Amino acid sequence: MSTKIIISGGGTGGHIYPAVAIANALRELEPGIELLFVGAEGKMEMEKVPKAGYAIVGLPIVGIQRQWTLANLAFPYKLIKSLNKARKVIKDFRPSVAVGVGGFASGPLLLVASAMGIPTLIQEQNSYAGITNKVLSKWAKKICVAYPNMERFFPKEKILFFGNPVRSDIINIDQKREAAAQHFGLKADKQTLLIIGGSLGARSINRSLLQGLQRLADAGYQVIWQTGKDFDGQAQEALQGLKCPGIQSYPFIYEMDLAYAMANVVISRAGALSVSELCLAEKPAILVPYPFASEDHQTQNALSLVEQKAAIMVKDEQAGERLLDTAIELLHNEPLQRELSHNIRSFAQPQAAACIAKEILALVHSKKSKTES
Repeated sequence: MSTKIIISGGGTGGHIYPAVAIANALRELEPGIELLFVGAEGKMEMEKVPKAGYAIVGLPIVGIQRQWTLANLAFPYKLIKSLNKARKVIKDFRPSVAVGVGGFASGPLLLVASAMGIPTLIQEQNSYAGITNKVLSKWAKKICVAYPNMERFFPKEKILFFGNPVRSDIINIDQKREAAAQHFGLKADKQTLLIIGGSLGARSINRSLLQGLQRLADAGYQVIWQTGKDFDGQAQEALQGLKCPGIQSYPFIYEMDLAYAMANVVISRAGALSVSELCLAEKPAILVPYPFASEDHQTQNALSLVEQKAAIMVKDEQAGERLLDTAIELLHNEPLQRELSHNIRSFAQPQAAACIAKEILALVHSKKSKTES
């Protein structure tokens, strides 16, 4: 009988892609394993997870708005409905272990799983734990974290410090530059700037680049720009007027291994997943932390690299006046690119997904041993 694992959570790429990386690692360790994702209806995991090759079930769960709105009145009803659906999903699928990666859906699923006696494991990506994971930690068997000092939020005896699981295809990407150039229709020997504001885009980054497209074109640099869907129209309109084939925009980039392979310099937010990927890809980075993240943890993520001369930081409120100049200076300064690339490499944790997958399977085997005894 094959092992069955449920992985729940989502809402943003920062939750979804670690979950997919864990699933991929589980498949590598146990090829016959059965995996089911549980997400929130209408959220991006309902699209991204099937694209990664996995089945997913949606719960009607929603978050509570910090400011009072009429939508908050529906929360208790949707929570109860989600708990009932989670119970049915678990009864039908019969998993050995349930894994939560944060986000709306992981709450109801892991609460029900714990109540039904199914071992649970949590993976927390950020330096400041989310409220869902803090609540679920009371019942979790193991808590896998990416930053030190997480005993502030979780029971110390449950914590495993493995780093963030990221897609394995961004390892050794130097060999993919020619393929990347062909994929994006760019020249492999030209300096290329990659802009990724997160899966939903970043307004300050997008606006800064919009103002400076002509300067980048005049300087002869290539650009791969992930705008997010809300800014896609403005970017496309600007590029039509620019008529520069070396500067391209996309609402979302699925082939991130090729995007990283093509990049000489990356502009990015400083979310946990983005930072982990940049370390693994060994890319010179300009980080623009999202200023409204919980406890300003993106700034802390960025500073951990900046203090070791492994990245450059531009504050969000300074992006309009400083970001483009900083990017052009770094594109022009190849010795500094090499220094940043060398220093950021020491932060990489390429085995995170495999380590977490092994802990999940250890919980499976522990449960089987207790059942058999």
